[in-house]
Amino acid sequence: MQQVLVSLTSFGASEVRRHGQLWFARLALDAGADGVEVRGELLNDAACELPQIADAMRERGAALVYSSPEGLWAADGSLDRQALEHALAAAGLLGAPRLKMSIGGYGPASAGTFAQLAGALEGRGVELVIENDQTVAAGSLAAIGAFFADAQAAGTPLGMTFDLGNWHWVGECPMEAARTVGQRVTYVHTKGVQRLPAKWVAVPLADSAAPWRPALRMLPRGLPWAIEYPLMGDDLLAVARREIAQLRAVSATLGAPL
Repeated sequence: MQQVLVSLTSFGASEVRRHGQLWFARLALDAGADGVEVRGELLNDAACELPQIADAMRERGAALVYSSPEGLWAADGSLDRQALEHALAAAGLLGAPRLKMSIGGYGPASAGTFAQLAGALEGRGVELVIENDQTVAAGSLAAIGAFFADAQAAGTPLGMTFDLGNWHWVGECPMEAARTVGQRVTYVHTKGVQRLPAKWVAVPLADSAAPWRPALRMLPRGLPWAIEYPLMGDDLLAVARREIAQLRAVSATLGAPL
């Protein structure tokens, strides 16, 4: 059965900050999720909240991902060791085996920093996965493709979080992205999109104005999928339960990768 997580930002930033991520993590599991993605930008008190979430999720055997809002590389192309250490420490407090970050200011001048990155990750027991974010510098196919090529050449192969919807923010085709970097993917953010006059917005897959099945079909099977689109309604438990079930139903219909 498809493993489904819920990125806790799906419940709305203001509500999550008000109730805390532990409350929503429990709701997600009650709705049938296999785990949650905890968001660094929505923590009110990381030192207090992360161990609490860790204990509650461990009791229920839940999968955990920690998402850092900070980029791995600074604007000048240097590895941001402070951001990385902060993220690794948070993942450690959470007991999360997977840490998600963007490449931030990675560029041609950054290629010599992979040894530093590998050294910082060694022995930490955390899988670092790189997400295509909503910026051209860190989310376009050219930027992401160049990064993974450099990482491979440096002997530091990393996995990828493939955000299905974010490609639209940078004018890219998700199908072309899946074709180009799909074999790097170890974790998937499912996200539908609609276009408003001035911007793209995230929506449930069923409401998406853009095709998403072909891109999902191109990705490796057996990867965890996370909901990262708004879960809203008077009965949040029922909404989350419906969306989780729909994702599993979608997975069952995809068949073998193209």
